Amino acid sequence: QVFTFNAVEIRVQPSVKVKNGAPMSIICHADISKSANFHLQHNITIFKDGKLVFMIVSDKGDARYEVPMARSSDTGDYECTVEADGKTKSSNSLHVWVTGMTKPILTAETKEVLEGEVVKLRCELPEEVPPLHFFFRKIKMNSTPKEKHVFEPYRNFSVVEFSVDEGDNILQFDCFGRRNVKLEFESSEPSNRTLITVKEPFIKPNLNIKSSSNITEGDRIEFECSTVVARMRDIEIILQKNKTILNSVRDKKVLKYSVVATLEDSGEYLCKVEQGRASKTTKLNVVVAELFPKPILAASMSKLDENKELTLSCSISGFSISGFRKANFSILRRNSNGDIWLKNSRNLTMRVNVNDTGSYICKAEVKGIVKESKPVRISVYAPVSKPTLSVVSGLPEVVLGKPLQLICRLTMGTPPITFTFYKENEVKKVVTNDTYATFLDENIRQNDKRGYKCDARNNHSSGMKTSNVLNITVIVPIRNASLGSIPYGEVEDGSEIAFLCSVKEGSWPILFRIFRKTDHDILLFEKTENAHKVLWHKETMSRQDTGTYYCVASNRANVDVRSHPITVSVILASWQKGVIAAFVLIPIAGAITLTVWWFLCKKKKAKGPSMEMSRSALATNSTSEKLTRPHNDGDYYSGSGYIEDGENHMKSTDENKGPDLESAEVEYTEVEVSTLDPHREIDSVPIHFPAPVQKGTETVYSEIRKANN
Repeated sequence: QVFTFNAVEIRVQPSVKVKNGAPMSIICHADISKSANFHLQHNITIFKDGKLVFMIVSDKGDARYEVPMARSSDTGDYECTVEADGKTKSSNSLHVWVTGMTKPILTAETKEVLEGEVVKLRCELPEEVPPLHFFFRKIKMNSTPKEKHVFEPYRNFSVVEFSVDEGDNILQFDCFGRRNVKLEFESSEPSNRTLITVKEPFIKPNLNIKSSSNITEGDRIEFECSTVVARMRDIEIILQKNKTILNSVRDKKVLKYSVVATLEDSGEYLCKVEQGRASKTTKLNVVVAELFPKPILAASMSKLDENKELTLSCSISGFSISGFRKANFSILRRNSNGDIWLKNSRNLTMRVNVNDTGSYICKAEVKGIVKESKPVRISVYAPVSKPTLSVVSGLPEVVLGKPLQLICRLTMGTPPITFTFYKENEVKKVVTNDTYATFLDENIRQNDKRGYKCDARNNHSSGMKTSNVLNITVIVPIRNASLGSIPYGEVEDGSEIAFLCSVKEGSWPILFRIFRKTDHDILLFEKTENAHKVLWHKETMSRQDTGTYYCVASNRANVDVRSHPITVSVILASWQKGVIAAFVLIPIAGAITLTVWWFLCKKKKAKGPSMEMSRSALATNSTSEKLTRPHNDGDYYSGSGYIEDGENHMKSTDENKGPDLESAEVEYTEVEVSTLDPHREIDSVPIHFPAPVQKGTETVYSEIRKANN
């Protein structure tokens, strides 16, 4: 007994779109192949949106799920599964849409309400399945309906409240539902309309004035606002002007309010009656005629020097003489803590000082109406003191290329004060401030005129005051430091050496320092000079002094400028070389002498009496003598090149020496030695040090020995 599922199919009758209320059948069919005609039992189940809605056990491979009246709740995805003898197969999913929704039912909590109350409504879709959208509408004669929307995800009804506004009398309400099917919205037909009757809790208030209709400043205005109410509980009457509440009463039918009229009382008044959510208003426009205009305060002058006399006068334009007699005047000075009374009069004369600077007003009072003038500003000035000009950083100096900031200060003077900065009588900046001003000069050049001054003035009649001239020192930073030595490169052990550190430019004084490079550079020499160079003599050099040297120069610009390094090697002295040569040559000469003597003795014994040996001239190597004249400061080269040692060399040669050197004649030859030109160029690099003073011709004597022959 072998079988297999070929397919399981699901379909709906009459179609996948079924009208609401019509019958609907969901049919499940299993296509099975068998090896023989044997009995096979089928378990057939039908699901909607994953939930079991129908199940049957049958010998046949077909099942039918009948829905007599389809509702929108039957809309969904259907699927059937067939199980037989341990084998199971499911159909594809089939979407069924029951079109149309049932008509909603609308009910109201009450059929009659008062203005300000609320209407509570309930809309229900009894045969629909959430989620659902509910729409409620408030319909009033000759106006657009007001609509409220409520989404109900878990129930098929919704409840809302509508407020009853002023002017509502007969209201109608209805509702309808809406649902979402496969991203499409479907709406129901509107519900039945519900009629609501509205009653007034009170009538529109009545606002009037009991006094005359022609109101003038000083008259008393009496307002009265009244209404008729159905019930007194929670009734409130409010009187307003420009949204400002003037008076109010509760649980009363009448409100009264009175005030002495001023020009400011002109305007629109509003009486409002409120009870719960209901409110009604009445408006009244009031015009108050002017009794007299605002007073005017005049001053003899608005800007004056201290200790001068000031007169203030108060007047009313267009006011009669009799009116003036009835008016009461006062003059006051404005103050943040309250106006300060000065005098009850139309006129005030006083001698002022700086503390009297401020705003003044006058007040006039007629029939209880008080009006004040516009404020008048009075400025009293003390003269400015002589300004002081200084550098913000302190010292009257500036580094070339850096900005210079100056400050001009005063110890006295009433602001505002106008400051003017000058650079050698040329105006550079004008500033208005209280007690000081600053000026930044960013264009500092080496050859600038360096005299600065400032003046200050205010509105005092004494005029301006000028500071003393401030002379500024421009500090030129160090540039191009160099180090040289004499002798250059090599120096004999035990000899002296001179180091020359120089700069191309820089303001004096200059601090020179000479270092020898090691793991931690060693400071050898330090000196401050009012010059562009410094010379340091080191009297004795040893082998340990071999190394690299450099110098650092700095001045008040606080910038260390370092030279290129030079290398100095300490070599053996001449006498040390001679001692070494003596130790080497003397044994060699002795060995040669012994060899010659041995050879001559041997020859003499062999031939007999010795022959007189011919006399031959013994040639000796000529000896060079080096004469060195003392160094002077003009023989130095500043830089990384070579420095000429300034030595003059002469060679003297022993000519025609005979065997008797003792008796040789001695001649002396005068040789002129020219000094070095301090401005000559060595390796095309000029030397700019001053030349030494020459005192006559320098003469060097050289011994020249001649043999007798």
